[in-house]
Amino acid sequence: MSVPATGQLEAEATEARPAAPPDNGLTLLVIGEDPAGSFTVPEMLDTEGNRVRIRTARNLTEAQRLLTDDVQCILLDLALPGPGKKAEDELDSLRAVLRLAPAHAVLVLTAVEDGERAAEAVRVGAQDFLFRDELDGRLLSRAIRYAVERKRSDLAQRQLTESRLRAQENARLERGLLPTPLLQGSGLRFAARYRPGRSRALLGGDFYDTVRTPDGTVHAMIGDVCGHGPDEAALGVELRIAWRALTFAGLCGDQLLGTLQQVLENERADDEIFATLCTVDIAPDGRRAGVCLAGHPAPLAVRPGRAPRLLPSDDNGPALGLLPGARWPRREIQLGGSWSLMMYTDGLIEGRIGKGVQRLGQDGMVEIVTRGLASGLRGEELLDNTVTEVRTLNGGELTDDLAVLLLDRG
Repeated sequence: MSVPATGQLEAEATEARPAAPPDNGLTLLVIGEDPAGSFTVPEMLDTEGNRVRIRTARNLTEAQRLLTDDVQCILLDLALPGPGKKAEDELDSLRAVLRLAPAHAVLVLTAVEDGERAAEAVRVGAQDFLFRDELDGRLLSRAIRYAVERKRSDLAQRQLTESRLRAQENARLERGLLPTPLLQGSGLRFAARYRPGRSRALLGGDFYDTVRTPDGTVHAMIGDVCGHGPDEAALGVELRIAWRALTFAGLCGDQLLGTLQQVLENERADDEIFATLCTVDIAPDGRRAGVCLAGHPAPLAVRPGRAPRLLPSDDNGPALGLLPGARWPRREIQLGGSWSLMMYTDGLIEGRIGKGVQRLGQDGMVEIVTRGLASGLRGEELLDNTVTEVRTLNGGELTDDLAVLLLDRG
């Protein structure tokens, strides 16, 4: 039997797909050095009375050509090698078939006296074995159906296991990649919500963080890398970690954003990538704050007895990565004794309203938050209600990444 190189088999195995359901009869691929001469495959009928279709291949090269989507099962003759071949080499042919067709059921055929080798073939990965001298149509038909169903069950169980392991790994990665706020001693309450736009993605291009430095100042940040792929997600994590390190090093405002721009310029995949950013530094007494905007939507401030309002954005600087030597003015605002501050990415405001092209926008977001506050919602409940209403108005899951965080005092 001619066996293709391992690399070729592995490359083709990556394209293998599960065998098609036997809705129009079973198809069996027989692989043997001389299938017509070494043994005779009896005629068989499936459970619906359809004749089982049989294809024959003398080697793996022919088998690759004949292994189309309608093949459900492979019958491999282990008596293929000529003189001088060893048993382990014969099983190497089985291993090659398993690499070539990882989603197909495989039966092996051997002589009665080779029962031990047949059992070893099952341990290697075959679904079952048959003895050549006992082969008949009824036995083979039943073995094929059993092998096909067992393979499907194995694949389903493997996919379930992989899904569980992926979920566990994602949870561990999420704990490691999403930030833990460092606010001990600040008296502030923190809440956040995060939704990546990509299907089954762990992280998107949005990022945020909140820390309290030794002087008592609370620093909060939220940003958005343009794009939605894994490279953008990785860049967002890098910028968040850099922001935390630079903040603890004492940088703030324009100096901090300028350094972050240098990080982005060195780490981005191409010169078209940019990131928007909003930073807030809250004084130790909690009554005033400094805000810097780098092409990012302004935060929403809430104070008792007053309607929610967006902070001024007329001093908004450019997004990071757009203009070399750019500057980002820091605007100081008065917060008062009791307040809430909501920071968000554009995924919260760019969802659609109904089936048309109209976007929610900042005004629509303010209305949603206002209704939530009027209903007595605060903190986690307020964020959940806001995200839920945004998704409902959009008619389903948002396509853009979304991050929103809320800081409360009083």
